[in-house]
Amino acid sequence: MSAPFSFTLPEELSAKEPPEYRGIARDRVRLMAIDRHTFEVKHTRFDRLGDFLRPGDLLVFNSSRTLPAVLAATEVLTGTQLQIRLAHHLPDDLWLALLLCQQGELFACGLQSGMQLQFGSGLTAVVGDRDPLIPRLWQLRFSQSGTEFLDSLYRLGQPIRYEYVSAEWELDAYQTVYAKEPGSAEMPSAGRAFTWQRLFDLKRRGIETTQIVLHTGLSSYLDDKLDAQHPASEEEYSISEAAAEKIDRTHAAGGRAIAVGTTVVRALESSVDDRGRIRAGHGYTRLHVNANYRLRAVDGLLTGLHEPEASHLDLLTAFLPADVIRDSYDRAVRDGYLWHEFGDLNLIL
Repeated sequence: MSAPFSFTLPEELSAKEPPEYRGIARDRVRLMAIDRHTFEVKHTRFDRLGDFLRPGDLLVFNSSRTLPAVLAATEVLTGTQLQIRLAHHLPDDLWLALLLCQQGELFACGLQSGMQLQFGSGLTAVVGDRDPLIPRLWQLRFSQSGTEFLDSLYRLGQPIRYEYVSAEWELDAYQTVYAKEPGSAEMPSAGRAFTWQRLFDLKRRGIETTQIVLHTGLSSYLDDKLDAQHPASEEEYSISEAAAEKIDRTHAAGGRAIAVGTTVVRALESSVDDRGRIRAGHGYTRLHVNANYRLRAVDGLLTGLHEPEASHLDLLTAFLPADVIRDSYDRAVRDGYLWHEFGDLNLIL
């Protein structure tokens, strides 16, 4: 790699379908485990995750459920066909969304505040202002809210699918088995490999679990220049009293709190106090974690393999030196690990 996280990812290393459609079980994807202290790297399978954990460790899951976040819209006055990709739900019941021309010309739609959109089934929206920090996103106020809006979204929407996938996989393919609260634009994919059998096996070994919620935004704004800037989007999270207490008890007893996904890292590190205790509650975070950030809430991380120059690679440097990450990724490329939401996993502990 010429720069810390600039590397070539061969097209054939993109996981084009869920592992179940590649002939392997959901929990038998590959696992690259890196020791935070010795930097030793082991190559194994996800169903052997328990070999790296010990009784008293705590896995912290993100139980956000993936939305069918893509909607087809028609602009009322001009008849222009648009694709809407929902990004975030805002506190005042607005949504931030990426608005795309169906013909693929991203900036030629004449987008402007005040446009009225129709989606079908009685659902409409008015386009508001651009987001000041991420100008590719626009505010939308829908004619429905709450469960009524979600009902319409599930009738009309499709999951966000990127060009590397080989088919239009159903929304269920983009869910973790433990997902509950609808709200993520894209799947919190680090937990996809878990099955109920795997969770029960870990419980028998004395591995504890708890759940928080962070509704993930878009991983790409379909603008290479903007994506390269890694703008920190504002994402909604919620941590229950029970989860906060369980994490604090784990630390007090000498156990390790292991985040299942970078979303969990961002949520917990956004809610930890100066004494290292987790504050329960609901909030929004733009936290950017990198090598200069001192982790206070999280001791380990299970995550996917991240694209060249992705902001998630910066987050990994809070756990490991950049050269260790670079070398392990070089090896993963050589060994044919698979990337993206249906791909292989990396444990840092």
